[in-house]
Amino acid sequence: MALAPRPGVLDIAPYVGGRAVVAGVTEAVKLSSNESALGPSPKAVAAYQEAVKSMSIYPEGSAEILREAVGEHYGLDPVRIVCGNGSNEILSLLAHAYVNPGEEVLFSEYAFIVYRLAALSNSGIPVAAPEKNLRVDVDAMLARVTPKTRVVYLANPNNPTGSYLTPAEVRRLHAGLSPETLLVIDAAYAEYIKRNDYDDGAELVGRYPNVVMTRTFSKVYALAGLRVGWAWCPPAVADVLHRIRDPFNVSVPSQCAAVAALKDKDHIARSIAYNDRWLPWITEAVRKTGLTVHDSVGNFVLIQFPKTPGKTAAEADKFLCERGLILRGVANYNLPDCLRLTVGPEEPMRRVAAALAEFMARR
Repeated sequence: MALAPRPGVLDIAPYVGGRAVVAGVTEAVKLSSNESALGPSPKAVAAYQEAVKSMSIYPEGSAEILREAVGEHYGLDPVRIVCGNGSNEILSLLAHAYVNPGEEVLFSEYAFIVYRLAALSNSGIPVAAPEKNLRVDVDAMLARVTPKTRVVYLANPNNPTGSYLTPAEVRRLHAGLSPETLLVIDAAYAEYIKRNDYDDGAELVGRYPNVVMTRTFSKVYALAGLRVGWAWCPPAVADVLHRIRDPFNVSVPSQCAAVAALKDKDHIARSIAYNDRWLPWITEAVRKTGLTVHDSVGNFVLIQFPKTPGKTAAEADKFLCERGLILRGVANYNLPDCLRLTVGPEEPMRRVAAALAEFMARR
């Protein structure tokens, strides 16, 4: 017998992050990974540097430093918080814990690609429900729920589309699931939304034993390189995750940086205010070129290009890269006519708008 992995593993295309460099172009600007335009809190950097001095000591195994801080900040019971090496680790662990071979993992058509990877790596069957106008369709999701559905992933807001569901819609989705099905609400971009018709799902987790909410320090807190995330869970799910996660899965310097970032409310307020200013600015500036820019509540926009030769997304990507502006192609999300643009520093934002105007004006 030849050595072979479990079913589904070889169906996975390894995840590729946003590009950071362009061959032959110096000082390119990376606008492909939804990273924070203002960077991390200086207090988080200082806390990390101080914690590094004790790098020879093992951390406490359950990330207690961070769990206590997150619990205090959000008014949650730390016992029900599980921390991970980014929220991606937790998303994958949930499938590992609850999906048996041949069972189904449900998500929306243009959802974060990690959900599909989590299903396949555990020999599960990924099921994608079609969206309407790049927005999760609750009816389509429920129509694809079967007795084999074990985990339903909902990115709210969604990456790469930037759309979201209201609390009433999320409750309706949950109400259509059996108690044996876990609803996972991935709220990675929740901090950017200040609307009355949105919440992160924490209230549902508090009421039901089959809902989990995940959050990350990679976006508004700008700690993407440290890989820190957390989940708010029912007690039984928290117990399961603690049993199967890797020991010491979040380093002490990462925990200390995250705690300091959480406490620096002024820096976070500045980051959110910056996004509040530049998200609508870049949306309108690109729309003036004649391109479609889909409404977004994250720190990114999805730009849709025509299929006309000379105006396609692939040609625009090449045009922008030649000018040192790196956006994210999303063909692997079945959106080949789109590019995703991170809301970055002011000067690159103005360069992108000018470059796209030039691109669309070409004969």
